[in-house]
Order: sequence, then structure tokens, then C-alpha cells
Amino acid sequence: MAALYASAVVASETCTRSPEETEALAGALARRLRAGDVVAVSGELGAGKTTFVRGACRALGVRERVTSPTFTIGHRYHGDGVDVSHLDLYRFQGVSAAEWGDLEPYFDDAIAFVEWPEAGEGALPPPRFRVRLRHAGGGRAVTIDEC
Repeated sequence: MAALYASAVVASETCTRSPEETEALAGALARRLRAGDVVAVSGELGAGKTTFVRGACRALGVRERVTSPTFTIGHRYHGDGVDVSHLDLYRFQGVSAAEWGDLEPYFDDAIAFVEWPEAGEGALPPPRFRVRLRHAGGGRAVTIDEC
């Protein structure tokens, strides 16, 4: 199964049947990331965006509980040799220069996962990967594109 996920990282779409499979797919992607990379994570409410980020964080050695930062906007975690930032821009209509000043530290020397990245288009650093999740039957369809 790990070989499937390792090869699926650059595939256009993969279906996962459980949160654990979604996390495993994220872990395969995480092994390709390094500090400075940005991953844009899109999908409707409840599509599994935070589950995906949690799986990537675990693969990067984050031992803290990974939760959605909807109300705090961002979390920064310490992994094995790399910091991981997790931002949620759900409440944003766009990112102003002043707001960028608050968000910028999350991108410094870290791998950054951004949920609802559409709100930050034009202001955020360009992503290395775009991940899109959607409901598909009882599971999730996950599309990963390298930019």
C-alpha cells in the first residue's frame, strides 16, 4: 500500500476510503517536502483538509495534536528537523498587506499547508503542490498537482 501512495503522489487523482488512507497519502507527499515549500489544500467543508494536513504533519515528525486553525488562523508545529505551519484562511475575503504581515512568519523556514488558499491568491507565496479533496461516495477523491 505504501508503494501505491508513493507513486500516487504525482497522479492526478486518488480515492481514499478512510481518514487513515487520506493521512497515508498525505504522508507520502510530506516525504517530498522541505522548508520553504507551500502546499495549497482546497475542498468544501468536511472534505478532509485538516485530516490531510494531520497525516502530513505526522509523517514530518509532529507529535503535537494537529487541529484545524479556523479561529486562530494558524498553528506552527515542530517536526523532525523542520517546522510545519498550518493556516486556515476560511474567514478571509482576501489578504491585505497588513494581514500578510501577520501571516508571513508562518512561511519563514517552514513547510506551510494553507487551507482555503483561494482567499490568499496573489498575496501568499506560490505553492509547490495543490491538493484538492472532495467527497466521493463514502470516501474522498484527492487530486495532487505539482506546480
